[in-house]
Amino acid sequence: MALTKDDLQAIANLFQPTKDDIQMIKNDVQVLKDDVQALKTDVQVLKDDVQALKTDVQVLKDDVQGLKGDVKIFQQDTRELKNRTTAIELTLENETNPGIKIVAEGHLDLNRKLDKALKIENEKEILLLRLSHLESETRIIKAQLNQPA
Repeated sequence: MALTKDDLQAIANLFQPTKDDIQMIKNDVQVLKDDVQALKTDVQVLKDDVQALKTDVQVLKDDVQGLKGDVKIFQQDTRELKNRTTAIELTLENETNPGIKIVAEGHLDLNRKLDKALKIENEKEILLLRLSHLESETRIIKAQLNQPA
């Protein structure tokens, strides 16, 4: 059985939809290839971003570690200042304030003694003035007695 040109054309026509389907599949595969390539590019960008994030996180970890050290030093300094403040408060309460009180009480006693001494000095001045006045009057009386009448 020999195939005629019409038979071959009929067979070719039968395979035409399959050929068209294969062409569509090829086109779809090409689109998929392009999409996969775009995905690969996006994945590479994401990998780069993740790597940058990892680097940034490591830097942050290092910074946090440094801050932890600084905080420990700050806490130690704060404890030391608290201890020194407590020592100063105790010194003020137990030594300085009582000492000031003792000095102030002594000062008040000295002030009272000074006031007494000044009072006696004032009385002494008044007595000296009276004595001077009496001496003057005595001279006058002597002068009058020594004069002939």
